[in-house]
Amino acid sequence: MDRLDTLQLFTRIVEQGSFTRAADMLGIPRASATHAIKELETRLGTRLLERTTRHVRPTLDGQAYYERCVQVLSDLDDAEAAFRHVAANPRGVLRVDMSGTQAARMVLPRIGEFHARYPDIEVVLSSGDRLVDLVREGVDCVIRAGDLADTNLVARRLALMPQVICASPDYLARCGVPRHPDELAAHRAVRFFASSGARDYPFEALVDGQWRRYDVGGWLAVNDAENYMQGALRGCGLIQLPRFHVEQELRDGRLVEVLGEWRSPDMRLSALYPQRRQLSPRVRVFVDWLAGLYEERFGPLPAQVMSA
Repeated sequence: MDRLDTLQLFTRIVEQGSFTRAADMLGIPRASATHAIKELETRLGTRLLERTTRHVRPTLDGQAYYERCVQVLSDLDDAEAAFRHVAANPRGVLRVDMSGTQAARMVLPRIGEFHARYPDIEVVLSSGDRLVDLVREGVDCVIRAGDLADTNLVARRLALMPQVICASPDYLARCGVPRHPDELAAHRAVRFFASSGARDYPFEALVDGQWRRYDVGGWLAVNDAENYMQGALRGCGLIQLPRFHVEQELRDGRLVEVLGEWRSPDMRLSALYPQRRQLSPRVRVFVDWLAGLYEERFGPLPAQVMSA
């Protein structure tokens, strides 16, 4: 097994957590996989994998080596793409990170369409809301909602998602229905904070032609969109989030919209990827596919948003 094949094998073992599954995916005997990794560890002079009867996981050195391997293999795929003219039929591993809500409610229900169009792309999807280090963690692109902090990444806008303020009938029966955004201070919210810091996100509404921000206290704070909605369903307070996330709950009465006379700001959704002179064909076709998916749901972006 040559060095490139060994790198591919090692990354598969780490990702699958199994010698057997990795060997099966690459079509080689398990004994050959074990021998190749032992030779690799001997050549590097360090132990890369911890093996138990049930799991295989990287050591600290193994994790660092894995991250470098992912980057090397990705760069190699990109370099070959420039000469193979594979833009119409890209191939290879595409690593994407997005929130669980976006994955479950928007992307995964249609992911079979993407696979049918690009059968040679293997999608590795992780979920979170922190701004990952794409290069260090070997992620090709991330999908993030909200205003973006200054980064050295390229951001492509995908959608403007209309938002709604709502709460459970139980909460509104106990605490009353706010009739004006200024009354939010007397209420409780399910607080939402970013994983990267402790800052809560305030409520926002358009009042007298100006956007106003309202800091609403509460006894429950979460950093995950699904838990945010669950907190509201359990009567823990008001929430403000994209309407598509709670459409079913609003229809069946488990959540009730409030302050509908005052517009909530649309939430931006963006795809972010590294600044490279030549964007990977895998990333380009995936982001293009996502843009079409979100345009179907939320309509085309205004020109000024697309250029922002």
